[in-house]
Formats: sequence, structure tokens, C-alpha cells
Amino acid sequence: MKYTVGLVRVLTLKDEELLNLHGRIIESLFPELRVVSRCIEDQPKGIYDRESEEVARPKVLRLAREFEGEGVNAVIVSCAADPAVREARKVLRIPVIGAGSAAASLALAYGDRVGVLNLTEDTPEVVRGVLGPHLVAEGRPEGVRNTLDLMTDWGKEAAGRALRDLLKHGVEVVVLACTGYSTIGFARIAGEMAGVPVVDPVVAAGAATLNLLKQRAGGGAVK
Repeated sequence: MKYTVGLVRVLTLKDEELLNLHGRIIESLFPELRVVSRCIEDQPKGIYDRESEEVARPKVLRLAREFEGEGVNAVIVSCAADPAVREARKVLRIPVIGAGSAAASLALAYGDRVGVLNLTEDTPEVVRGVLGPHLVAEGRPEGVRNTLDLMTDWGKEAAGRALRDLLKHGVEVVVLACTGYSTIGFARIAGEMAGVPVVDPVVAAGAATLNLLKQRAGGGAVK
């Protein structure tokens, strides 16, 4: 059985390939999911601080409503801050999955000492809330101001340095707390560098979505 998922990108994108990238990652790993991607408007630098997150919330909620109206089976908000996820869950009848809470939850299955690699600010509140005392270290790439910086060569190098600093704290698992890391394929690189599990937020969101949809359909959890 195929499930259709609406995926909300919080970075305004005109490039169709980039727009659909997170959806393709999910479809490649979870063939039972077909992903339709859309982005919010007027946020060419995405979400990179509390103000930009607040501005994005009503836009995310509107897209989530649109997706439900079109008959998708679930909505994924592809942002580690989970903007408007709680609000959407209150008004939509279909599952709404946030990439941040999904990644944090999956990390706890891998280890007790969790390190979080952020984008620009402190660990998103939703990720911190799920991890609780298991959050033992957090870091961010120096000089990176938004997800566009992360796509540059120097941004990727800065992310690598931040990861190495994070590992000095003896973490057992690393959460990538920005879906921009998914865009640049950083989980694979980080996994080779870290020697510990690295949780990609887009992949975690896909896994959580399929698991939940299968349970709702009576098919049981993903094995």
C-alpha cells in the first residue's frame, strides 16, 4: 500500500529539484511513501532564529491545512524546530510529524548521551524537551547564519569542525538539528567522522510517519 505525504519546506525555493530533495530522500528509503513537497513563501533564508520561526508558523499551518484538504495521509514539517506542528495537530485529523521531535525520539533509541548539532542558535525547544537530561552537549558551525551558508563549502567545513568539538563530550549519538544538514547529505559524512550513530531529521521524520500510518491502517509497526 502506498501512502501520500505532504511535506512542508520552511525555506522558500524556486528550484524544483531542491524543493523535492527531502521528499526524494524519504521515498528512496521508504518506498511505501509518496511525497508531495511545497514550501512556505517569502522566507528565502528559511528559519534561523526565533523571529523567523514565529513568522513561519502561520504559513506552515496554512500549507498543512491545504495538504489535508487535498487528501494526503499525513503531513511532515521538514524543520527541526517543528514550527506549527502542535497547532496543526490540534486542527488536522491526519498525523503531523515534526522532523525535530522525530529525530530526538529516534536518538534515544540509540544511546543515553546525546549531542545536538544545531544551525545557528541553541537546541530547538522541542528537541530539548524530548531529550531532557540525555542532552549532554550542543554545538553549531561557526560563522553559519542560515541554511544557505550551510550549503557552501566553507559552511560544510565549519559543520565538520563543530561535529568534532561535539564528540569531545563523549556523546553516544548525534542529532542533526536542522534539515539543512539533510540537504547537504551531512549525516553520511558525519557518521564516518563520528563513529557513533548520527540521526538525520528528514530520515527520522520519514520513519516515524510510515510507522504511524501503518499502525493506523492496522498493519502494525515497521520492523
